[in-house]
Amino acid sequence: MPRRALDQLLTDPSGQSWAILWREGEDDAEVLVGEVEDLARLHDIPRPTGEAPVLAMVPYRQIAERGFDVHDDGAPLRVLRPTLTGRVRVEDLVAALPTETVEVTGERFSVSDEDYAATVARVVEGEIGEGEGANFVIRRDVVAHTETDPAIAVLTWLRTLLLDERGAYWTFAVHTPGHSLVGATPERHVSVRDGRVSMNPISGTFRHPEHDPEGDPDGARLSASFSAFVADTKETEELFMVVDEEMKMMAEVCSEGGRITGPYLKQMAHLTHTEYLLDGRSDRDVRDVLRHTMFAPTVTGSPMENACTVIRRHEPTGRGYYSGVLALLDLDEDGGERLDAPILIRTAHVDGAGTVTVSAGATLVRHSDPVAECAETSAKARGVLAALGLRPRRNLGHAVDLAGLPGVAEALAARNETLAPFWLAPQDSRPDPLLLGRRVLVVDAEDAWTQMLAHMLRHLGMAAQVRRWEQVSAEDVTQEGWDLVLFGPGPGDPTDLTDPRVARLRELLQARLATGQPLLAVCLSHQVLSTLVGLEVAKLPSPHQGVQLPVDLWGDVRLIGFYNTFVALPPGDGSAPVVAGHELEMAVRDQSVVALRGPGLATIQGHAESVLSRDGMITLHDLLRHALAPVLPHP
Repeated sequence: MPRRALDQLLTDPSGQSWAILWREGEDDAEVLVGEVEDLARLHDIPRPTGEAPVLAMVPYRQIAERGFDVHDDGAPLRVLRPTLTGRVRVEDLVAALPTETVEVTGERFSVSDEDYAATVARVVEGEIGEGEGANFVIRRDVVAHTETDPAIAVLTWLRTLLLDERGAYWTFAVHTPGHSLVGATPERHVSVRDGRVSMNPISGTFRHPEHDPEGDPDGARLSASFSAFVADTKETEELFMVVDEEMKMMAEVCSEGGRITGPYLKQMAHLTHTEYLLDGRSDRDVRDVLRHTMFAPTVTGSPMENACTVIRRHEPTGRGYYSGVLALLDLDEDGGERLDAPILIRTAHVDGAGTVTVSAGATLVRHSDPVAECAETSAKARGVLAALGLRPRRNLGHAVDLAGLPGVAEALAARNETLAPFWLAPQDSRPDPLLLGRRVLVVDAEDAWTQMLAHMLRHLGMAAQVRRWEQVSAEDVTQEGWDLVLFGPGPGDPTDLTDPRVARLRELLQARLATGQPLLAVCLSHQVLSTLVGLEVAKLPSPHQGVQLPVDLWGDVRLIGFYNTFVALPPGDGSAPVVAGHELEMAVRDQSVVALRGPGLATIQGHAESVLSRDGMITLHDLLRHALAPVLPHP
């Protein structure tokens, strides 16, 4: 009987653990009723058996598995193992769900508008402005209380979301002892099916205005405001930055890297977002994929590791399940495991005492406006708050297909014109015979750009190995076995020698320079090397975080993506820096040294590996050829 699981659930909602999941594109919702177990690690999530899937509630604090900073609030990694499953048509589900009024009282923001705006200003000035990263997501909570049983409350609110929301990736309710969730999340974090990994970064937010058919009968005002959103530089750059960050993850878990398609629109009842789809092949276990992609930059920031540190510094409490994922594991026809994991945003959490929490965050970038970011957190929470009865329910009678407005499709397609073709097309290996088999040590300075660099090196036929800076010694970088050492990018101040990472980069660069063996340095490592050859490094008046700039690299003008707050400055007397008796050539843009080269040495301030670097592959190839020239055979 298809409805058996739902009927059993409804006989005693609060006395059982269960989940109801409606996934995008499905006619039916899935009903899972079973037992829960709390685990320590993602690796412990059990394998599905037979036709019964496994559903994991993954809290944000699980990011500690990657060694990243986090408030440990004790939210459990909880697994629901169904003993009964079923499917039910959505209209039948809506008809069966409770309709009683759930009273919610005491609504308040955990952080006031004024305090949140002050936090935004501190993050923009003190974190992004000091080179700690390109963007950070800082959340605040709407907190309230209900006397209604949590299981009944989330079932009632699920009904409202099913009726009122649109465009959600998952609409769901989950009830377990002490932790109940209900939401309509727009964003897939990661899925794995038939060896293909998909991620779906969503960023850029258009807040739907109240529709006024009389004041805007032909929709001209709506069309104009939405067209302005699509063309807005901040919204566009915000999306590109999160795509770059998720491509770092794809490059790590996918043997062939990842391919980008889009952009698309994700239109919901109260908001519309822009999104890309990332796709690649992987033979990794689904738990490994999930672990290495914790968590989405759309809810944390970039670079990921430092974003977690910034979040811990500026958010006073733990996040619970906000920005974590629900992870559904099941089996395909051949017995292979599949994974589908949406991000837990636009979600209400109800604890055993009836405390209701709805969290929302804004992506803060170098030109964020504190007042606008406050408004964005309120808008993101509105759909869930409406389901809770804390905001007016949305009248969908005048819904407009925003993707169909004049010029929108063309404007979205135009975004790709200056992106890197390498990441937009299938990435069949194209080895350079002169580089084929060359061994490269890639030093990771706490930014997974190195994963994208390593993928590009392998694409050219090189054998690349990535190691974190703590795991690399001066002896390692001077071994004859490495044809090239590539020193990678990272956050922070390149002149701060109290930073162990900067001090180690300096030591490693000095050791490699002393041997005269080939090296390539990117971004932070370019800046550290610049200090070693006598150049001054200074902070930019306005950070170059997530911007495309044309740079003249010794006669070739290339469009490159930049993520930097600090720059090297050319000598005021016009002299050239010197290393090992050789003068280095400088590429200068706007009085900043954007690249250096000399015998066996090449550096670049920008990121040839970024999706923002239209000319990234050819630039990286040229830098590699130059750095390796002393050891390459002469034509």
